[in-house]
Parts: sequence; C-alpha cells; structure tokens
Amino acid sequence: QVQLVESGGGLVQTGGSLRLSCAASGDIFIIGRMGWLRQAPGKQRELVTTITSGGSTNYADSVKGRFTISRDNAKNTVYLQMNTLKPENTAVYYCNAAITTRGPVLVTRDYWGQGTQVTVSS
Repeated sequence: QVQLVESGGGLVQTGGSLRLSCAASGDIFIIGRMGWLRQAPGKQRELVTTITSGGSTNYADSVKGRFTISRDNAKNTVYLQMNTLKPENTAVYYCNAAITTRGPVLVTRDYWGQGTQVTVSS
C-alpha cells in the first residue's frame, strides 16, 4: 500500500522560513512528477510547484523566488523550502506524486499526502 507522509508545517512569523518534506513508501516501482498544492480557507486548492523525475521545476508566479522544490529519489522524498513567508501563504499544504506500482501489470496513478498546516502570522 502506497502512502505519502508529510511533515514540517507549523506557525511562523512573516518573513520566516519553513521546510516541508513528503516521503513516499510502499511497493513503488518508480515515482514520476511530484508536487505541492495548497488550500486556504474559502479558496480553491491551487498548484504551488512541481518537479519531474529529471529535476525540471515549475512554480506558481506568487512563489517564484521564495519557494524551492527539490527531491531525493533515493529516499522517495520531495521537499518544499519556503522562505520570506507571507500571511497569504497560510494554507494546508498537500504533496502529490505520480507513482507506478508493481503488480500483474504496472499501474500509475496520483497519490496525495494527508496535508500539513502552514500558518504565517502578520
């Protein structure tokens, strides 16, 4: 059974930093694209950043220059370094990964972490 476990959220003051991590476990053949999404109260879930298996990245305009996504393929882990945090970054952050599992045939689908709360005080 594949699961993604997130950690690193918390409360931080404006201008501070946090580092989120998300580790995948289970009968994994390979992990493709990984990413982070977030949802603030009363707002739609939005894509924050993605990273391919080869290391190519994309960022939402609002976080460019402040957030950095990275991954450690040997550890099946993706990270999100968040610097110069702002109150508008307050949200529940979810990691996401396209994971191929072994079985009678190889099956690829998206998995999501449980979410971790990031709160930035003004």
